[in-house]
Amino acid sequence: MADDTDAITARLAAVGFADKTIKDVLKNKKQCSVLLSILDEANVTTDADTPGAQAPLFNALAAASTKDAALPSRPHIALAIRDGRLKTTTQVDAAIKYAKDAGTSFNDVDFDKACGVGVSFTKEEVVELVKAYIAERKEEIEEQRYKVLGGTIANIKASTDLKWANALDVKTAVDAEFLSLLGPKDERDIVKKGKGTDTKSSAKDAKEGKKPAADAPSSSSAAAAAEPDPLNSTSMFEEGFLGSLHKPGGNPQIKPELREAHLKATGGKVFTRFPPEPNGYLHIGHSKAIAVNFGYARFHKGECYLRYDDTNPEAEEEKYFTSIKEIIEWLGFKPYKITYSSDNFQRLYDLAEELIKRDKGYVCHCTAEEIQKQRGGKEGEAGPRYGCAHRDRPIEESLAEFRNMRDGKYKPKEALLRMKQDMASGNPQMWDLTAYRVLDAEHHRTGAEWKIYPTYDFTHCLCDSFENITHSLCTTEFITARESYDWLCDALEVYKPRQSEYGRLNLTGTIMSKRKIAKLVNESHVRGWDDPRLYTLVAIRRRGVPPGAILSFVNELGVTTATTHIMTARFEQSVRRYLEQTVPRLSLILDPVLVVLENLPEDHYEEISVPFKPNDAAMGEHKVPFTNKFYVDRSDFREVDSKDYFRLAPGKSVGLLRVPHTVKVTGFTKDEATGKVTEIQARYENDIPFKKPKTYLQWIAHAPEKGSPVAVEARLFNQLFMSENPESNPAGFLADINKNSEEIYSGAIIDTGFHEVRRRAPWPAKEGEGAGVLVEERPETVRFQGLRVGYFAMDSDSTGDRIVLNRIVTLKEDVGKSG
Repeated sequence: MADDTDAITARLAAVGFADKTIKDVLKNKKQCSVLLSILDEANVTTDADTPGAQAPLFNALAAASTKDAALPSRPHIALAIRDGRLKTTTQVDAAIKYAKDAGTSFNDVDFDKACGVGVSFTKEEVVELVKAYIAERKEEIEEQRYKVLGGTIANIKASTDLKWANALDVKTAVDAEFLSLLGPKDERDIVKKGKGTDTKSSAKDAKEGKKPAADAPSSSSAAAAAEPDPLNSTSMFEEGFLGSLHKPGGNPQIKPELREAHLKATGGKVFTRFPPEPNGYLHIGHSKAIAVNFGYARFHKGECYLRYDDTNPEAEEEKYFTSIKEIIEWLGFKPYKITYSSDNFQRLYDLAEELIKRDKGYVCHCTAEEIQKQRGGKEGEAGPRYGCAHRDRPIEESLAEFRNMRDGKYKPKEALLRMKQDMASGNPQMWDLTAYRVLDAEHHRTGAEWKIYPTYDFTHCLCDSFENITHSLCTTEFITARESYDWLCDALEVYKPRQSEYGRLNLTGTIMSKRKIAKLVNESHVRGWDDPRLYTLVAIRRRGVPPGAILSFVNELGVTTATTHIMTARFEQSVRRYLEQTVPRLSLILDPVLVVLENLPEDHYEEISVPFKPNDAAMGEHKVPFTNKFYVDRSDFREVDSKDYFRLAPGKSVGLLRVPHTVKVTGFTKDEATGKVTEIQARYENDIPFKKPKTYLQWIAHAPEKGSPVAVEARLFNQLFMSENPESNPAGFLADINKNSEEIYSGAIIDTGFHEVRRRAPWPAKEGEGAGVLVEERPETVRFQGLRVGYFAMDSDSTGDRIVLNRIVTLKEDVGKSG
């Protein structure tokens, strides 16, 4: 070897090789010689500006050349690495393969195409391609579930252009799609290894429809035995966005002593806050913010404040304060403390004066139009930005004017306190934001004490500082505000929390705007802010969606910096999965018609045991009567039979769930005025050999003395709007309302097991929701699956013996969609 060991080590280190790699290379003299030759071919010297990331690529080429000394066109591949055209080992492998296959027919165009030169993908493009790939293989994935996760990642990289994409982006996208399609892993995804059993054979058994081993618990019984914390997921808090956050004390301070005082006050614990404005009801998007802030603190054994951002008395009402606190507790969280921005009005005012004294704040008398011009106007058409005429007024003058504002000598919009930031900055959040304004309104807590009120931009970061917040977590629309957040804390030399931004949650197919929901309410398109067709959290709660289902939904989506736009159908799918594991089942008939068994006596009476959930003893069971009269749903009977129909029809035998014998229709009676069938006559086939029917129907006995059936009003909800974007309707969002968004069955009935379901509510019984709360106060905790109809909960309109039910979600995703 021409170079000695020290020289080779120095050369490879200069190129970017790691120490361990250099040691390995030096052990293999042949590969070392080849590697040095390749570096020469690529004109790589110790003076060359070579990214360290290219070192593994040169080494991969050297390893291949060692095995195949006659590798054609090697210098071309080496130069492609040096020039940055080949960026990954996958591309180098493809380049080697092309060179071998092409031989003397090598040309640059085919080479670049074969190696993916110039091919790049954004994260968004990766996600879309992964979605399309998985959609084509949906049935196979649903059948084999997570057993094919690894194979799917390998196949997608081997068979599509995504082999040139960032491998981590591909894996992340595939993981997210599997989670969306299948939900979190459960018992079905556990491969038990033992004698004669391995992963491949288990996957094969699943594909062939073989049942799991007898000792493998069913997912439903496991759920009944131990209901998991919906947010107890390492993937949400230990990975991704939340997993990459700093440790307490890791946020830089303008003075070291501020960090020391902060850690002394917190004991090194995590402190977060949820800071809603009490000017409206929370919606589904807020559930993510609640889960992120309270969940992150709980996961790290820290604390989370509920802080009401009550700095706008013109829009705040007591009912919103109450509702926000109730929703947080309903979701299962308990605030460390409940605080208010108004708690700090005097302290904030004192800091505002301090800001002026530091010549970093000034009183401005410009109009809104003038301020807009100073900021360049709309889209910058007014010209360069410039400071206002009051920006350089003397400090004492601004201080006196600010006190005049405080003392009520100015009307609203006549004077503002603005922060003296940086009008030359490219960030609009640095263009001398308003810190205080005059408002002619009494505050719900401080009354008429204050004439001026701080803005969000002034209040939020300072209240975070007062409460020693370690992680100020907010959505990405505030990402530009981070600079002004940091600026104000540093300008006043107070403890500076770290603001971090995640993507907000949006649902399509509905609206979240408070103003537009108010229009729906005021014009009686819906019953109120808690109408079950809306996606305010009070509406979702009234509809019967369990809090655990919402948290599970947030957990499934995960937390990233990307804004999440989710179809309402996907939300309902997540709720459906949760309910399937956690609620009992009852017979529910929407449109009942009476069946009379003519060959049974009037006093015939039996009791039949019915499990609240088949194959799940933990749910328990209940007894229902069986007499010579019972009800079926009108849709289960036809006056004229046909070969493709398997329910009740003249001359046809069908089974009844849990009943030992079949019944056979012998006739029916109709109302002459309406033409509707009022009664079906049938025969109980208990005197002939049993023949298994092709179908079984649900039924509810007519036994008034036993309280059967239980009369209810059932409300079935479909999507409130016809399109995924109601606001895109040219005639306005009101024109997009689905006229069939609600169907009411006032004569529906349910079996007598309902009374026990009601007594044992909530389902599942979990700390948080329903703890110490009477069903009369929280009727939506009475939840069950109505066989063949959907999942239901009691509505707050229920009174005394009048039972009103809301359908939470349908049994299948494609049932009951609008439009």
